[in-house]
Amino acid sequence: MSFIIVGHRGACEHAPENSLESYALAERIGVPEIELDVRLSADGELFLLHDSTLDRVAGDDSARGLGPVSELTLAQLQSATLESGRGVVTLAEMFDATTADIQLEIKDPATVPYLARYFAEHPDAAARTILTSFHADALHEAAAMMPQIGRCIIVSGFAKAQAFDGGWRALLEFTGSTRLASGFEGLTREIVGEINARGIAVHVWPIRTIEDLRTGIEIGAEGGTTDDPALAYDWLSQIESGTAGR
Repeated sequence: MSFIIVGHRGACEHAPENSLESYALAERIGVPEIELDVRLSADGELFLLHDSTLDRVAGDDSARGLGPVSELTLAQLQSATLESGRGVVTLAEMFDATTADIQLEIKDPATVPYLARYFAEHPDAAARTILTSFHADALHEAAAMMPQIGRCIIVSGFAKAQAFDGGWRALLEFTGSTRLASGFEGLTREIVGEINARGIAVHVWPIRTIEDLRTGIEIGAEGGTTDDPALAYDWLSQIESGTAGR
């Protein structure tokens, strides 16, 4: 059994999400991939953050009420104190600090040309990256600008993929995806098999319980994303040894 455990924003159950601490913890746990989120500052710098504002991850008032991060300069974003005790992490800082493969989620489609420039200048970083997004148009643009980098379309459930004009096959073709990341709803072993037959891997999310993990394995998913990779590895060991639920 070789199910890939992916650390969601690092190991965000135990360290501030999208922080160097969280990424380092995920690597110490042993994840082969880390999922994280990229955005663009007002002055064209790439940094890592899930939300469109700093409010939810603010460490003190310096990070609250600043408005959309796309309207703030990198200096402003780095001078604000987040839960990590520092400002945002830049894309370059993350790549310098990590060795795992990276699932880089494009939160803002405006980042695509800047990512293309960054990866052209940093081929080693490109070699361990797969670009992911809920935005089909962003991945379509990424396929044209960065064809050397794998792509993964994300959907909250398989019905979302089916709702694309032409269905899931058209969605995968339009985005040039090499992977599909789907919520569990509507995903079956037969569907996963048909997608795999096209040379495309399937990941599931989120893995919050041992039953989620067991379901992912049973339907044939290659891997899945979790906030607590250490616990997920423990569940995986229980499932592999047949002791789960005893």
